[in-house]
Order: sequence, then structure tokens, then C-alpha cells
Amino acid sequence: MIITWSQTQTQRLNELDAPQREMERRFESAETREHAYKRLEKQLVADHRRALDEFRRTGSRPALCKLESILVDVLIKEGFVQVTTPIIMSRGLLAKMSIGADHPLQSQIFWVDRNKCLRPMLAPHLYYILVDLLRLWERPVRIFEVGPCFRKESKGALHASEFTMLNLVEMGLSTDDRENRIRELGTLVSKAAGIKDFHFETVHSEVYGNTLDIAAGGDNTEIGSSAMGPHPLDRPWKITDNWVGIGFGLERLLMVAKNANNLAKMGRSLTYLNGIRLNI
Repeated sequence: MIITWSQTQTQRLNELDAPQREMERRFESAETREHAYKRLEKQLVADHRRALDEFRRTGSRPALCKLESILVDVLIKEGFVQVTTPIIMSRGLLAKMSIGADHPLQSQIFWVDRNKCLRPMLAPHLYYILVDLLRLWERPVRIFEVGPCFRKESKGALHASEFTMLNLVEMGLSTDDRENRIRELGTLVSKAAGIKDFHFETVHSEVYGNTLDIAAGGDNTEIGSSAMGPHPLDRPWKITDNWVGIGFGLERLLMVAKNANNLAKMGRSLTYLNGIRLNI
């Protein structure tokens, strides 16, 4: 009888970033498997210890922090202005995004009290700021924000309850070719994140309807989702300009760029430092 790694062994080897060829190994007996597991785990633990020591010696920064700096610099050179908005969001701003009591996203929101929550997205606050900036600045107005968002996610390795979003918006376009501008900006960010193999595809969003998303990697992982306007969601804000916007998950970008198998290794964590397992 041919057997595979046990469930516990598989979980541990995944935590230690075992190569795919090792994860796919087959064994003729439990004794052979146990011997192979002990040897492989010892090797992987040693690899993680070396990586952790190297990280300390170089005085480095986590890849998530490095990526944020890279993307900030790239977008500023493209003429965008960085903004920072509160992490706590009002129920009223979500309602303006059509996220009411019956919306699917409601079950994923972390509520602080009856009228405030941890923001599940950046868009409502960016809309709020844009109302003033469109009045004060010449068009086009280009802004972006990078920061944490929170959702009660339970969909496995590609989702996390706390994640880092980059949301960029260009409003007051002088051209109607919005799809081409989305492709330009999506390509700019994807390449800056070190992703070479990506493509655009049309999908349905629970908030914006049909959108042009960016997918990458062998598993066709979504790394960015776009929207364009004028859009029905603009009406509560009295915005009538042509615009494009794209939201990226930074942990997703890192996961695809590094060919990693778990989003948890890429983000804020108590068990990983820069993707290196601490339980070793």
C-alpha cells in the first residue's frame, strides 16, 4: 500500500515551506514515511534558522514593508498623491457604497459599536476625500492609500482577516479610454511588485458589478480588482467625472511574486517574521 504524508505532517511541512516535490512524495510504509519526515523537518528547520539569522544580520525590513515603500515611490513618480485615512469607518459611509443590512459583505465586518467598524475597504474614505479635492485641485486628481483592512474571512490560504490594501484612484480623466488606463496602472503596480506573468480578466464584484481584475500565477490568483466611473455608486457623492480605480492586496502580490503557498506568511503575524516560521 502506498501512503502519503499524514495531515499533521502536511501542515507542518507547509509551515516550513517544503518544496512541492517533497509534498508529493509517496511511501511504501509508515516507518519509511516517519524516517523521511524527521530528516526533512530537521533540514527545513535548519534552513529557517539560517534565514532568521541572516535577516537579523542584515538589519532588514519585512518584505511587506519593502513592497509598500516600492509602490509608494512608483505611484508618486506617476503623479499620485498619498493620503492616510482612519481605520475606523462609519456605518453611514458603508451605506453610501450600497453596503446595507442585506449586503453579503455585512457578515464579514468587524463592528466596533452600532455605528462604527474596522474598515473592510479603503474606497468609502477615498470617496469622502475626493469630494473636497475635486473642488480644490485641477483635474485629473490622482490619489492613493496603503493601509490595513479587516474582514471576517474563512476561505483558506488566499484570505486573511487582516490584510494590507493599496487603492489608487485617478479622477477627472481627459479621455474616455478608461479600460486602457486601468491596464496601464495595473501593469505599473504589478511589475513594480516583481510580477511578470499576469493578465486582465472581467469578473463580477459584489460592490461594483462587472470589473476588470488582474490575475497572476499558475493558480490564476486575483492580485488586483478595478472599477471605473461614472458609476451608480458615485451619485451619493455627487461625482460625475470619468475615473478609474484599482485595489491591490499587498500580501497577495508578495505571495505570487515569491511563489508562496500561504497568505499568512506574507502579512502581519505572530508566528512568521518576513515569511520565516518562528516555531522552530
